[in-house]
Amino acid sequence: MGITHVQLFSVPVSDQEKAKDFYVGTVGFELLRDQPGVHGRWLQVAPKGAATSLVLVDWFETMAPGSGRGLLLRTTDVDADCARLRERGVMVEGPRATPWGRQATFTDPDGNVLGLNQATGHRG
Repeated sequence: MGITHVQLFSVPVSDQEKAKDFYVGTVGFELLRDQPGVHGRWLQVAPKGAATSLVLVDWFETMAPGSGRGLLLRTTDVDADCARLRERGVMVEGPRATPWGRQATFTDPDGNVLGLNQATGHRG
């Protein structure tokens, strides 16, 4: 099999500009692309240096804004990230201990649920 990694993950949003402000301005992702696409505006963001990026989509009729679940972001300091998000007005649940590390959750303006995970034994 020649598959090497996940390249893109589509996040369904109702307002791409508002979503861009959240993911870039509040969460701190980089803006990779903001240009016309085949289906509409191609708005791609990612954590700095990440191999996988998010496309903030509003053109898939079968993907309702806010229906995204299960997106887990790896962090080296979940406590600091939670504090930073809270300072920026984001409601964050956690962090709490899990068998796979410390984890927290938050939602974007549309209600898509994102998780933050710091692997057990991984700090800073």
